Amino acid sequence: MALRNILKEDDPTLRKRSREVPEINERILILLDDMKDTMREGAGVGLAAPQVGVLRRVFIASLGNDQEESELKEFIDPEIIEAEGEQEGDEGCLSVPGYVGTVKRPERIRIKYKDRQGDEKVEDFTDFDAVIVCHEFDHLEGVLYTDKAEDIREAVAGVQDEGETDI
Repeated sequence: MALRNILKEDDPTLRKRSREVPEINERILILLDDMKDTMREGAGVGLAAPQVGVLRRVFIASLGNDQEESELKEFIDPEIIEAEGEQEGDEGCLSVPGYVGTVKRPERIRIKYKDRQGDEKVEDFTDFDAVIVCHEFDHLEGVLYTDKAEDIREAVAGVQDEGETDI
């Protein structure tokens, strides 16, 4: 497994819509493993393939109430099939380092995706997990959180509000 370079917000790759994964092969599995290492090295809770320069509909997310005991999920060809409610919170991004902004997201989402074995899954996510999944899904559409955020500002090192993290 290897660390990959994370593209920054001025890279045009981040503005392109990602393509579906035609087959889950060794290259996709290596990508998922590399993304896991890259996300952890960057202290993020999610990472999408476009952020490492791969325009495929793949992202990973560390989900669960306690990030120290969270579960890493891999999403291949995800599709948000339901969304309801609204929540607002501060988000950051590994591709936009040093900044946070306030973003409105659904309170609950239902997403359909494939796992690394190619099995189709349908899951519901709420609260901060829904934020993470929506944030990463947006990357697959060529959308950055800064496109939706209000009050974009410099992050204060060492001081984060509850729920504020680099996604």
